[in-house]
Amino acid sequence: MEIVVEFEGAGSGIAELTWGQRDVWDLMRRTGRTMNIGGTMPCAPGETIEHLAGLLRFIVSRHQALRTRITVDGGRPRQHVHASGRIGLELVDGGPDPEGAAERLRVRYQTTHFDPAREWPVRMGVVVDGDRPTHTVLMYYHVVIDGFGIDAIVRDLANLGDPAAPVQGVTPLELAAQQGAPEAVRQSEKARRAWEKQIARIAAAGIAAPEPADPGLGQPRHWEVVCESPALALALRAVGARTGLASGPILLAAYAVALSRATGADTAAVQVIVSNRFRPGFADAATSLRQFGLVVLETGAGFDEVAARAWSGTLSAYKHGYFDNAGLPGVPEPTAFFNDRRRGTGESGDVVPAVGDIEAAREKTSVRWGVREDTYDGTFYLHLEDEPGRIVYTLWGDTHRYAPAVIEQCARDLEAVVIAAADAGEHVPSLKKI
Repeated sequence: MEIVVEFEGAGSGIAELTWGQRDVWDLMRRTGRTMNIGGTMPCAPGETIEHLAGLLRFIVSRHQALRTRITVDGGRPRQHVHASGRIGLELVDGGPDPEGAAERLRVRYQTTHFDPAREWPVRMGVVVDGDRPTHTVLMYYHVVIDGFGIDAIVRDLANLGDPAAPVQGVTPLELAAQQGAPEAVRQSEKARRAWEKQIARIAAAGIAAPEPADPGLGQPRHWEVVCESPALALALRAVGARTGLASGPILLAAYAVALSRATGADTAAVQVIVSNRFRPGFADAATSLRQFGLVVLETGAGFDEVAARAWSGTLSAYKHGYFDNAGLPGVPEPTAFFNDRRRGTGESGDVVPAVGDIEAAREKTSVRWGVREDTYDGTFYLHLEDEPGRIVYTLWGDTHRYAPAVIEQCARDLEAVVIAAADAGEHVPSLKKI
């Protein structure tokens, strides 16, 4: 069953895709992945279908990204922002297992490609027990919005009772216009030159593309290793206290070392997700701004030196992670990605952990195989998530390039490298000299 929800919002027009939109558009076309983002939320007691329909009307009316359709004219995608329209709110009978029904709905929304020319870029479904909502499932088309953009929509729900309140952040149409201005073009060209310089470093390092492994080892091709580690959270605090570095560069350095062990090269090239939310007007923008930055690290030095270089490389990657990537040479294989989605809960605490406590916590580390998919992006892809008191990370690996045992060991090495660094007590070199 479906309820039709009418919406109307400010701003409409046709524009080129923004840089962030086109990054995801190209990635989806290259890999065939849906890349839909969203999730499931249990409904609070007293929730009503009418209120949830009003919530859907509110978010689509308020945010241009959710009123956007994308058409292709002569191979060139363009975004069409509509001023009004109608969208469906799906109602699903939860039966005796509402949680199971919600999960099945989430999986359907997650794995079904959006039709960007005919479908609005948000799917909302409500699992019901009679007239009582039990779960809400929301899924978004990743081309038009990223995870931080969804966060911006959630924050904007504070204005649910005041729909006339100004919408914060740059809109997609405004952003498309900005990116055509001379200042943005200069920024883009500068970033492209920085990327090309890093790609040249990869070529000079002689990182060899991996020989294809036996395709029979992995079907589907891309395997996910899921790791949960309280010890890694403690070790990050210890290494951070000694070096003065944030956990992000430490984890990036450990990932680079683990990749070097897997590939046999003493240089690792990692594409890091850049949110671009630190740029003026972008923090509260409900749109797609994430792009990639490129960090190339030599891993043969002591870990603290590698971590310091990771810090410096990350700053450069963030600086140069906002640009038009059309026609940019690709990063040669093996390609690796680093997506830090944490908010800091896994490493909280004021007391510097002792080495013995870190080793004891290691007994609680769990490593298991997760999802397998026919398509993914890159040879290795690391995702880091929030969990209180532990670091949860997943590593995707291409089993047609590296055997599953190598992929699993790479995931385990990430933890092992940081724990070893916590035990080593090295001193970080002066960051000003890097």
